[in-house]
Amino acid sequence: MVDIRPFRAIRYTEKAGNPAALITRPYDKISFALQREYYEKSVYNYCRLILPVENDKYEAAQQRIQKWLSEGVMSKDGEPAVFVSRQEFRLFGRVRVRTGLIVAMRLYSYGEGVVFPHEVTYKEPKTDRLSMLRAVQKDLEPVFLIYSDPEKVTIDFFAEVTREQPLVEVEDAFGVKHAIWRITDPERLKILQKAIADKRLVIGDGHHRYESALAYRDEMRAKSRWNEDSAFNFHMCYMVPVQEEGLVVLPTHRLLTESKLTEDIMRALESFFTVVEVAPTVEALDGFLRIHEKEHAFCVYDGSRAYGLLLKEKVLASELINAGCPKEACLLDVVILRDVVFKHVLKVGELKMDEHILYAESTRNALEKVDGGQANLAFLVNPVNPETVWQIAQKNWRLPEKSTDFYPKPVSGLVMMDISPEEKL
Repeated sequence: MVDIRPFRAIRYTEKAGNPAALITRPYDKISFALQREYYEKSVYNYCRLILPVENDKYEAAQQRIQKWLSEGVMSKDGEPAVFVSRQEFRLFGRVRVRTGLIVAMRLYSYGEGVVFPHEVTYKEPKTDRLSMLRAVQKDLEPVFLIYSDPEKVTIDFFAEVTREQPLVEVEDAFGVKHAIWRITDPERLKILQKAIADKRLVIGDGHHRYESALAYRDEMRAKSRWNEDSAFNFHMCYMVPVQEEGLVVLPTHRLLTESKLTEDIMRALESFFTVVEVAPTVEALDGFLRIHEKEHAFCVYDGSRAYGLLLKEKVLASELINAGCPKEACLLDVVILRDVVFKHVLKVGELKMDEHILYAESTRNALEKVDGGQANLAFLVNPVNPETVWQIAQKNWRLPEKSTDFYPKPVSGLVMMDISPEEKL
């Protein structure tokens, strides 16, 4: 049973200035250049909390939060609330809207069968976020969860709430309009709690944050007096139904820094794929993937040539995949690319992130990285369907890292949750 609760959010006050100068992308999406840009926007920009420039970033974040609270730049709500959160954005020529719910959700270990991961995680990011939790004792950013709502109970609830005036409405630097509505009415809260109680939840974004929160919870339980209402038993989460029309997953393209398209490699690829020459342009490559989105399709670019790859040997490919799940269930593009193309054809070993393998969020960015000499090959993929992610995760199967890119990311800086030892929910 999923336990969601309202919480007394910490939010910016008017004293902090224009919200557009305060909000940021999630910490793991902030490049060095974007970090500098955020710092220049405002002395109160949220980047100064989630990704400070100081050597001891954890201590810097902790001191800033206390300072901003004491100065009245931030304040804690007197009444617990949950928040309806909406993003309006343009993608592929269409305006889309995604609406979800920001709540304090009880933390569940994966073995409890309530919350499921869909990607593998790494030690370093978890160590980083755990250190931040220890220092600030706040949930600075939500974990993004998806759930199924076939009866559209929560979707209809969101539609009703968003007809009202939002608490905050702000457009970010990427043209996404973010708005939140504050819900405190006990009857409305009961409707939501009942609707969510029997759900199974899959992490869309924030695997490292979620696992760090579990570790922090266990540490706090071991060293302090606590009960089931202690805030550190919960985490701030952004929850979106898979039936939400604006729930979009974009592909994350893979780039290899050392492999090359030799004649032998091309012959090996032809054993598994129908290989078609494609014009080496963003439009042509995107077009090929879009036309073949119902098939197992890829594109590869080496700086001068580009090819489309269509899987023709499904049985042979199934024998090579090693995804920890039934072959027919995990014959997914990202798995085929990893196990058939990378491991079997290219014979690459362990791929270290940012050393042997890079990632790109768009075809244009992928091509630019190859053209700029950062990588030798770009492999372009179609996105994974959100429903597929939800179904696979519940069977305790995990996709390769960076398999999904839920778009747009929830903005950081609108709400923060206190999880200090004395805080109760």
